[in-house]
Amino acid sequence: MPDAAGLRPLPPGSTIGILGSGQLGRMLALAAARLGVKTHIYCEESGPAFDVATATTKAGFEDKAALTAFANTVDVVTYEFENVPVATAEHLNALLPLHPPPKALEVAQDRLTEKTFISQLGVPVAPFAAVGSAAELGAALARLNAPAILKTRRMGYDGKGQIGLKPGDDTAAAWAAIGGHHCVLEQRVPFACELSVLVVRDRNGLLAAYDSPRNTHENGILRRSVVPCGLPDADLMLARDLAARIAAALDYVGVLAVEMFHLGPQAPAAERLMVNEIAPRVHNSGHWTIDACGVSQFENHIRAVAGWPLGSTARHSDAEMVNLIGKEALAWEALAAEPGACVHLYGKREARDGRKMGHVTRLR
Repeated sequence: MPDAAGLRPLPPGSTIGILGSGQLGRMLALAAARLGVKTHIYCEESGPAFDVATATTKAGFEDKAALTAFANTVDVVTYEFENVPVATAEHLNALLPLHPPPKALEVAQDRLTEKTFISQLGVPVAPFAAVGSAAELGAALARLNAPAILKTRRMGYDGKGQIGLKPGDDTAAAWAAIGGHHCVLEQRVPFACELSVLVVRDRNGLLAAYDSPRNTHENGILRRSVVPCGLPDADLMLARDLAARIAAALDYVGVLAVEMFHLGPQAPAAERLMVNEIAPRVHNSGHWTIDACGVSQFENHIRAVAGWPLGSTARHSDAEMVNLIGKEALAWEALAAEPGACVHLYGKREARDGRKMGHVTRLR
C-alpha cells in the first residue's frame, strides 16, 4: 500500500544504501538480507559492514560525485551513525528518499541544539548552559551551583569529550583540558538508574516501541542492557510517550533511541524521567532484540525505511545483553560453549582496549 507521500513499499530485490561501515551497518545488512533486500555500504573507510553487504563504496562524505553515483545504485538511503555530515544527508535527500531525515542528524550532532530542541517540546532534560570560553564556564558553573559535566557540543561518544566539575574547581584548567571547544555544561542529576526507549516509526507516522532495557555503563561505555528493567508500568508508558513526542517532532522514520535517567520512586510520578540524549539510529542497548524478539530493531529499521509494515516489537524472552570490549572477545570459544549464550562477533581485525568487538545475549 502506498504511504502518505504516494510511495509504494520497496519490493524484495531492492537496494538500501547505508552510510557507515561499522557493526550497526553490519547488523542492518544482515537483517535486510533476511528480507531479500540488498544493501550498498558507503563509507570513508572499510569496516565490519563491508564483509556482509551486497555492494560497497569507499569514498569521502564530502565527495558529491561519488555520493551521486552511489545514489544511482540504491532505492533509499539510511545511516548507521549520527556523525554523517548534514550536508551529505541533504545532498542525498535531494536525489532520493533518505530516512531518518537530515534534521535528526542536525539535532543529534550538537548537544546544545539537542538539549534546546528536546526541552522546547516540554520533555525534561538536565539544567544546562552553553559555554564558549573559560569565563563563561565559570559563570555557568556558579549559576548551576551543583556538580556538573562539561561536554563538547560536537563529537564525543562512549564517555569521550567530557569532564566532571564541581563548584570551586579550576575552570580555566578544565577549559584547557577539553581543548577550548564550544561546550555545554550540564547539571549532574542524581538518578536511580539509566534506561533507553527504542521506538520505530514508519513513513505514515505509525509508531511501535520495544521494552525498555535498564542500562549499566562502565568508563562511559555501555556494559549491559537488561529486560525487563523492573520499573513500574506507568513510568515505562511515560518514557515511551516522551520518546514518541521527540520522534513525531523530527518527522522520524526508522529506529530512534532515547536515553533517559529514572530519578527514583521518591520523585513525583510525572517527573521521574529525564532525557539524557538521543541517537537517530539503531542502538547498542537494543542488540538483545535480535535474540529475544521475533523482529529485531535492525529488521524493523529496514522495514520502516523500505516502507514495509512494521514487525511486532513483542519480547518472547527475558534477556541480558553484555558488550564484549577489547580482548574479552578473545574468549569466543568459551562463550560459544556456554548453554543459552547467543554470541555476536563483529569481525573487527584488532581487539583494542575500549573497542566494542561483539556482544553476547543470555536469554532467561
